[in-house]
Amino acid sequence: MLGNKLRFGAFIAPFHPLDENPTLAIQRDLELVQWMDQLGYEEAWIGEHHSAAYELIASPEVFIAAAAERTKHIRLGTGVSSLPYHHPMMLADRINQLDHMTRGRVMFGVGPGALVSDAFMMGIPVAKQRDRMDEALDVLVPLLRGEEVTHESDWFSLVNARLQMTPYSRPSVEIAVASQVSPTGARAAGKHGAGLLSLGATTTAGFNSLAANWGIAEDIAKENGQTMDRSRWRLVGQMHIAETKDKAIEQVRFGLEKWIYYFKEIANLPMVPDDFKGDPVEAYLALGQAVVGTPDDAIARLQQLVDESGGFGCFLLMAHNWARWEDTKRSYELIARYVVPHFQQLNVNRQASMDWVRSNKTEFTSQTRAAVGARIVSHMMEKGADKIRPEIVAMIQGAAPPAKE
Repeated sequence: MLGNKLRFGAFIAPFHPLDENPTLAIQRDLELVQWMDQLGYEEAWIGEHHSAAYELIASPEVFIAAAAERTKHIRLGTGVSSLPYHHPMMLADRINQLDHMTRGRVMFGVGPGALVSDAFMMGIPVAKQRDRMDEALDVLVPLLRGEEVTHESDWFSLVNARLQMTPYSRPSVEIAVASQVSPTGARAAGKHGAGLLSLGATTTAGFNSLAANWGIAEDIAKENGQTMDRSRWRLVGQMHIAETKDKAIEQVRFGLEKWIYYFKEIANLPMVPDDFKGDPVEAYLALGQAVVGTPDDAIARLQQLVDESGGFGCFLLMAHNWARWEDTKRSYELIARYVVPHFQQLNVNRQASMDWVRSNKTEFTSQTRAAVGARIVSHMMEKGADKIRPEIVAMIQGAAPPAKE
């Protein structure tokens, strides 16, 4: 019996260095989602950021609306909506509208906000971001189910609030909570029975936190009468794939150093150690935080993640722009062609069919020759053998073919 299909997608923050046209960079992000849709990827998650210059998308909802019109199958999620930045009613209404516009293809990823600089500009105390995320999620869950909510907070109010359109998806759009190392996201996911977005799964800290955070989510879910579904657990990791490992390493020299600079000098997330030194590519790859190599290397790391986590539903490629655009597209294609089939058992029946035909080749060949021979004999009896090649006549008669002069 075939197991569950591991889904594949991308987590598109995105990351664009300052030396390129930002308008064209966002256009390329849309093209990436289109390319993924053509290749059969199942999901794309779009980030929300307002400062620090690299992560250019301010409204994942606007991006999703445009991407939905350019694609047919891929599901599109906010990755993530920073809940402290929005009045819950307004955010719920936008997500519900997208649920209708996409015919149920939208997903709602939530978090406290990754960049402290975003919160600072809005006068939001960093110490309160996670508390506000929890409070907002408490009202967003019932709102997105079409329920009425009244709630008074020190930063928002709801009075007999209800979405004016019944949710397209039932009971609501799928909700997922971002989680990295701390248990904040896991606790929130468990409380509401939501999905879990585990960022940095291929990093050492993120990898080591996988099983622990899922266990926390399950414990909290049980306390709140909820259940956690592993098919709604997404792991985000860094990969770039080429035909050979050397080729992949050479390709990421195009943009990896700029990405490292952003996380080491600008962003708040601990993606790069403070004491990071040496050749940027060699030093970063030595950390073991990314897969830069062949499809076989990707399969090996993904299997490690499956084993460590106990099983999950979707692997999301972090869209990092380490390589040139054509090489990036090729990386996504190689994963779709050679990695995805391994984890979705797409060739299990093909292999079984080939093995069965090969094991019966002698019998099938004998039957084919007998059937063809019978037709040839029938023709010879009716029309004679003068137009039949001598070696075929000899074969039918069981004699050795005549020697060539």
